[in-house]
Amino acid sequence: MAYKNPHAFTSLDLFNRIDTHTTTQDYLNRQTIFAQGDKADAMFYVQNGNVKLTVASKSGKKAVIAILRHGDFFGEGCLARRSLRTSTATAIQSPTIARVKRATIVRILRQEPAFAKLFISYLLFRMGRIEEEFVDQIFNSSEKRLARILLLLAGFGLQSKPEPVLLKVSQETLAEMVGTTRSRVSYFMNRFRTMGFIEYNGSLRVHKTLLTFLLNE
Repeated sequence: MAYKNPHAFTSLDLFNRIDTHTTTQDYLNRQTIFAQGDKADAMFYVQNGNVKLTVASKSGKKAVIAILRHGDFFGEGCLARRSLRTSTATAIQSPTIARVKRATIVRILRQEPAFAKLFISYLLFRMGRIEEEFVDQIFNSSEKRLARILLLLAGFGLQSKPEPVLLKVSQETLAEMVGTTRSRVSYFMNRFRTMGFIEYNGSLRVHKTLLTFLLNE
């Protein structure tokens, strides 16, 4: 698990190049940004907060495939002609999301080779991170996956913060992200609280010591 994003400059530079072409919207927690099967006509950028991507089978079974945070793009599949959304994007912690139309991205990619190079570099990084998340889902225990998700949501490794980060996320949502039951999440959260890794009483504060726990387990 790579907690520091070595390509943070790339995503910020990409956004700065398209900022004047974007529209911005604040979303409520659990609000749908786009749904699986929708027409893919735009790409998005997480300005703050978090977004989860989920896929659903025909039988209705759901799986979380990615947790996105500040600096992440998503919805890149819109660049394929006549594409449909292959996942559902849902807001976590009331994020602010910038939206840019497909036609705008295609035009900039054609006109600016430097932008296209940066964009390809970012996509390669994203592919690697998604692969890491699938490996985490397959091989790690539910407790370690929960620790990893809490650290991602808190943003540790993305910036230096001497104080613990305040989060507002339910155990039900965490259980869906981890791929386990709410009762198991409650058990792990109580264990983390006992060990001093988090403070949890309605709102959640994640301490950086949880990272040490994750790496040493």
